[in-house]
Amino acid sequence: MAAEPTDLDDIRDQARRWLDDDPDPATRDELRAVLDRLPASAPELADRFAGPLTFGTAGLRGPLRAGPNGMNLAVVTQAAAGLVGWLAAEGATGPLVIGYDARHGSREFAERTARVATGAGRPALLLPRPLPTPVLAYAVRLLDAAAGVMVTASHNPPQDNGYKVYLGAQLGGALGAGAQIVPPADAGISAAIRAVGPLAEVPLGPAGERLGDDLVASYVQRAAAVVDPAWPRDLKVAYTPLHGVGAAVLTAAFAHAGFAVPGVVAEQAEPNPDFPTVSFPNPEEPGAVDLLVALAEQTGADLAIANDPDADRCAVAVRDGASGGWRMLRGDEVGVLLADHLMRRGVTGLYATTIVSSSLLRSMCAARGLPYDETLTGFKWIVRAGGGSAPLVFGYEEALGYCVAPDHVRDKDGITAALTVAELAAGLKAQGRTLTDRLDELAAEFGVHHTDQLSVRVDDLRIIADAMARVRAATPTTLLGQPVTEARDLLPASDVVVLRSDAARVVIRPSGTEPKLKAYLEVVEPVADGDVPAARQRAATALTALRAEIATALGV
Repeated sequence: MAAEPTDLDDIRDQARRWLDDDPDPATRDELRAVLDRLPASAPELADRFAGPLTFGTAGLRGPLRAGPNGMNLAVVTQAAAGLVGWLAAEGATGPLVIGYDARHGSREFAERTARVATGAGRPALLLPRPLPTPVLAYAVRLLDAAAGVMVTASHNPPQDNGYKVYLGAQLGGALGAGAQIVPPADAGISAAIRAVGPLAEVPLGPAGERLGDDLVASYVQRAAAVVDPAWPRDLKVAYTPLHGVGAAVLTAAFAHAGFAVPGVVAEQAEPNPDFPTVSFPNPEEPGAVDLLVALAEQTGADLAIANDPDADRCAVAVRDGASGGWRMLRGDEVGVLLADHLMRRGVTGLYATTIVSSSLLRSMCAARGLPYDETLTGFKWIVRAGGGSAPLVFGYEEALGYCVAPDHVRDKDGITAALTVAELAAGLKAQGRTLTDRLDELAAEFGVHHTDQLSVRVDDLRIIADAMARVRAATPTTLLGQPVTEARDLLPASDVVVLRSDAARVVIRPSGTEPKLKAYLEVVEPVADGDVPAARQRAATALTALRAEIATALGV
């Protein structure tokens, strides 16, 4: 949120104190340039000093710029010092494992984190090169680390970077070993970060130990073991890492599992922090997978797969039997396909998703006698689903995140998800069928569960706050003409409003990682006389009407 400069002298003094403590000459020069442009630059300066970045759904994340409200070497030094201080206070032993992607500043931030850790007397282990986030999550478990740090902004724009923290078994417990932090750890780390004194007094040690490629080979071997060696392997896949770090690991995993190596979009194959071929490096965004679809069409692929830049998410595109073109499957569609596949393979245990995902998984588990749980958004909650009542065997969120092997990676993993989708697609291909055929079977059995989003990107976060206040003050009493049977406000645990009627479900929340307001919409339409296409059409019409209703209620 852009802050209005209420006291320019005070903000100028804050900036000068920051300059005195900033260890990076580049950001010092950047901030001096802003100061030189005062008073014209007052709003920009106020925004840079509006407050420190705080831990959200995915730790620290923000624009690369000087000042406390940005990602820079000073903020990373303070965060690392706070983290290692908190680990020491909590009595955690063992190394800090650090991974990083190929974004601007990622390697520098990772290496500074390692030097802060060793300066505090804690061993630091750096991944050998820019690698997917799931490799870091895997390493935390494999190496029995006290904690892990992944420097990444995932699928955010190129001007952003971020800092995700994972806990080892000592502090995360059995459910949270190798998982992202949750309360009260996030609050404890934040307090420790705020308590860090002048950065010049933070001791810096050696660069830490650089891990070898045997770690990556171990991850690939375990990932390939997720799929059944007896399952068919005849499948042609087109793939893109979207200029991220997924290509080498995914292609190695496919080869190790016995699949043909996917064809990779040449223009997007190598890591590039500027993401030159896409306006936004998120496979959910319009146009992001155009080159992938073109490659799939050109090569006659059976399936098209995209990872986001840090390869923890997996997007799947299929040929649409009706139109002959390609369409992206929704995250809910991939989620229930993976769940159904694991169930058919006889994988028993807890299946979990979030409050904003489709209710179809709940229906499938109820019908098949399998335990089910529903959590707040974010994989830090999904991997802790059920509280240990049953072992988690699968979790997903509609934002293209899937965990098909929680004992391998206790987080979303776009590599193992891609392998499992390929296994399912190859098995269906051997029967002369497709993923969309399987979706139709599920719809015929459980009804069409049509989901979509109303998503509004903003420049001013006050727009989101005003919309949430508006829907709380005047909560809809009907959805699609049916009375609202459940209206839940999840404050203070989470800034979420849930509405249900017999006809629909709506979940409204701000994004935890981007400046977006999101309303997650679902309608369920029974299938009459086996006519799935007619039911899909009725559901699509109803969802269009629901989107308009909610947009009006939010005032967006």
